[in-house]
Amino acid sequence: MLWWIGILTGMVLLAALPFLIERLRPEVGPTARHGADGDFAQLSQGVTHYRWVGPTRGPVAVCVHGLSSPSVAIEGVAEGLGQMGYRVLMYDLYGRGLSDAVKGKQDRAFFLRQLADLLAHQNAQEELTLVGYSMGGQIATAYAAENTHQIKRVILLAAAGIQVKESSFAAFCRSTPLLGDWVHGMFARRRILASIPKSSRQPSVQKVLMAQRQELHRRGYLPSILSSRRGMLSEVHEAEHRMLGREDVPVIAVWGDQDQVIPISALGVLAQWNRSARQEVVEGADHALPYTHVNKLIEAIRSALRD
Repeated sequence: MLWWIGILTGMVLLAALPFLIERLRPEVGPTARHGADGDFAQLSQGVTHYRWVGPTRGPVAVCVHGLSSPSVAIEGVAEGLGQMGYRVLMYDLYGRGLSDAVKGKQDRAFFLRQLADLLAHQNAQEELTLVGYSMGGQIATAYAAENTHQIKRVILLAAAGIQVKESSFAAFCRSTPLLGDWVHGMFARRRILASIPKSSRQPSVQKVLMAQRQELHRRGYLPSILSSRRGMLSEVHEAEHRMLGREDVPVIAVWGDQDQVIPISALGVLAQWNRSARQEVVEGADHALPYTHVNKLIEAIRSALRD
């Protein structure tokens, strides 16, 4: 009889293991935030870490990062835009970087609320250039479609919401309630860690790689990834892109021709949805193009803005 109790106890512990491990990870709080670049805003959902880059005056650009990397992944893009005269606002999405890990499904409403709150907090709500990378491209597209009166232009970098290649692991976890949460909690960390290059000769890239690894130690990060897959990343933004075309909101889209996450075929799909979108391709770049090919990326943006 006792062995049955032992088996049941073991099964309960195994079922609870990934959630216990997650609970033991440290929260981002005052200690982690002490001395960080930028500032912190108490918004309606939680604390958001943000930073301004570039001159104190000039047109405003807002950079939105992607699913798994904090805002440091688009720091080079923000600095490049700053050199072009933009005042650039960059921030960490909830559950990433130094922003709070906020409860709730990370869907369109969740992310647009954070962006709208931050823009109101910073009194930056007119003539905006929205720059979105990967899932951040979805957020930028959705916000622009709902607030065309605030938008001057949209710049998309390997944007999600059009086409995406999803691994069988990610698809299973996204589409399978409960068991998918357990599998993700048990195995996502090591899969993400294995996908991060060990080092880079470029200091700016090395900085991003270190930040990506650091994310794996914070509470709320892995649940945020899964919640975003089930929420924002499950959407296809055809209607939004068509609306931007109808409303004559200028769109610049930049792709990497070696991207294994957002395939280059997304370029053709976007052309069907919005024929006025200006599109550029960075040769040799994969999905990490905002930090591995930032100079070519900025030059592509600069070229598109000149025309």
